[in-house]
Amino acid sequence: MTSTKLSNSIKSETPGVIGAVPAGASDQQSSARAVREMFTSIAPRYDLLNHMLSFNIDRLWWRKTARVFAHLLSQPGTQVLDLCCGTGDMAFAMHRQAGTSSPTILGADFSHAMLQRASRKSLSTSLRWVEADALCLPFPDGMFDLVTSAFGFRNLANYEAGLREIMRVLRPGGECGILDFAEPRGAMGSVYQIYFKRVLPAIGTIVSGVKGPYAYLPASVERFPEPEEMLQRMRQVGFREASWSSYTLGIAGLYRGKK
Repeated sequence: MTSTKLSNSIKSETPGVIGAVPAGASDQQSSARAVREMFTSIAPRYDLLNHMLSFNIDRLWWRKTARVFAHLLSQPGTQVLDLCCGTGDMAFAMHRQAGTSSPTILGADFSHAMLQRASRKSLSTSLRWVEADALCLPFPDGMFDLVTSAFGFRNLANYEAGLREIMRVLRPGGECGILDFAEPRGAMGSVYQIYFKRVLPAIGTIVSGVKGPYAYLPASVERFPEPEEMLQRMRQVGFREASWSSYTLGIAGLYRGKK
């Protein structure tokens, strides 16, 4: 993986996208409620569909991200928060990367159904879970050395508020890692768009038995800020050394920053 630091010469004015807006939502509260309901509805088949629809590449993305933060995970006493953790796969990847270092890894999500599955998967580990809203976390300022979010940040009703809350709970010098989808360009992008916008929603709907979430997925990726804009937003809330690393020809990528 090559970490690509994008140019700082980004226009100061950014598009007026505040956050995710699922179909039928009219404000931030209804957007958050719709997202919670969607993920609760697909929780029983969430892991199966993630692995199947990504051809198991998602496992590689989590492992690569965990390795990026190995320098923190290897330090005893490190405090880690995984936001929008779903069923916990990013947290599990960091737990495996840490080995015997035993950092404290806490997963947070506002879907109770997702956390129930994470809890069942982690019975033999030290991983902990808390039901919490990423925009209003129940933690004191400066508590964590590392905050991650894998394929969840994109679903927040307010991206700036999410970044500011991550900034708040990080200690000075702490690091942030946001792993999420992107839209690849060129010939690869054209092929991927057909799969992502047509094939994936159809398969996801059939297997999960629920239509909304898998129609929402490509729309949420299209709405999410492109790397240059996302990095600008990170810098605006105070992150330094903001960078983006492309995964798998730009299908996904990791945003990093330091407080």
